[in-house]
Amino acid sequence: MAKGNKYPQYKQLDVPSTEKSVLEYWKQNKIFEQSIANRADGKSFVFYEGPPSANGMPGIHHVISRSIKDVFCRYKTLQGYKVERKAGWDTHGLPIELQVEKKLGITKEDIGTKISVEEYNAACREDVLKFKDKWDELTEKIGYWVDLENPYVTYENEYIESVWNLLKRLHEKDFLYKGHTIQPFSPAAGTGLSSHELNQPGTYKNVKDTTVVAQFKLENPAGLDLDLAWGDTFCIAWTTTPWTLPSNTALGVGPKIDYSVVKTYNQYTFEKITVLLATKLVDKYFSEKNAVLELEDYKAGDKTIPFEIVKEIKGAALVGQKYEQLMPYQQPEEGRAFEIIAANFVTTEDGTGIVHLAPSFGSDDYIAAKQNGIGFLTLVDRQGKFIDGVGEFSGLYVKNYKEDDESAEGYQSADVKIAIKLKTDNKAFKVEKYEHSYPHCWRTDKP
Repeated sequence: MAKGNKYPQYKQLDVPSTEKSVLEYWKQNKIFEQSIANRADGKSFVFYEGPPSANGMPGIHHVISRSIKDVFCRYKTLQGYKVERKAGWDTHGLPIELQVEKKLGITKEDIGTKISVEEYNAACREDVLKFKDKWDELTEKIGYWVDLENPYVTYENEYIESVWNLLKRLHEKDFLYKGHTIQPFSPAAGTGLSSHELNQPGTYKNVKDTTVVAQFKLENPAGLDLDLAWGDTFCIAWTTTPWTLPSNTALGVGPKIDYSVVKTYNQYTFEKITVLLATKLVDKYFSEKNAVLELEDYKAGDKTIPFEIVKEIKGAALVGQKYEQLMPYQQPEEGRAFEIIAANFVTTEDGTGIVHLAPSFGSDDYIAAKQNGIGFLTLVDRQGKFIDGVGEFSGLYVKNYKEDDESAEGYQSADVKIAIKLKTDNKAFKVEKYEHSYPHCWRTDKP
């Protein structure tokens, strides 16, 4: 240091030694603490750090985000504000739970049996702050000013009670209401997932599933001026998730879409049927060469099935029509049900132009149902199994996430079993395997 100079002058910048001397000077002279004490009478600028989780090592992205936070706090300090900077630790959430379960060699079902809740919580508390020292070291090394001596920790009762207090106050101000929303759920992890989590790379996987074009029997086809002499009349709707069919409470159509009324036979029961589907999609399900065949010449088991288009109607004419419940196990507690409604998301791109709606399992379905006063059925529990009261499907997993089930001899998925029943009951127009993209939990890699 040159004589008479208050601050050191460097002929050549030596970053490591400069960093060390500056940090030591700040620490020895409590510069951070002084920046607060010297502004005791100043206006407060409140800062609570969005808490990191110390169960993993910090990364370079934390340096970036903390530098940005620090810039604003220092700027407000320079403006004369008293900026008390509260550090925090995020100790809740699925990652730490799965990490501890793996470490202890248990699953969530073992908590309370093989290991007590108290022992499990203690193991989580220990592991969740495993890398706290590394975080503190990084915090000091990058010159990030924050109060590490008095952090808030989300597992502490004081913090938890403060959250409950805030919820209580919100409730007292009538800012809370009870309702429903559709959220992705991981039965394997036992928790809901955010839309952000589902948008991570690799969460959607191509799988080959059993799909069904289901037949929904109209209660009053005469109201549509249809010929009732040719079997029962059905609206047909395609789904890649047959396990949602027991929860069906409505069908969606496009009011401006043209629908064809087609006389034909069911390929599984050989019964006479009349079906409705979008005119633009008739060619997808019926071969043009079979249109010249005589309906009366068909015999059970024939490979070629004749058909005849007898009428076209607008979707608007179908709105309000009632149909028989496809799988009558449970009834909605509230709202109307088993009714055709107008839905703005119905297209003729694929499927049949008629959409099966299970409001409990689809956000579009739920919104459309709510707008039309349609009730809903939630027939699947948090383990991903059908609840009691769903006939032979009660207790069956709707999507397999148990390692050995699919390899077992004679194993049939819920989708397959539902398809078989619908075929037997003359309620399936077409059943086939179909490859599509299906969401998986990014933590467990299960559906």
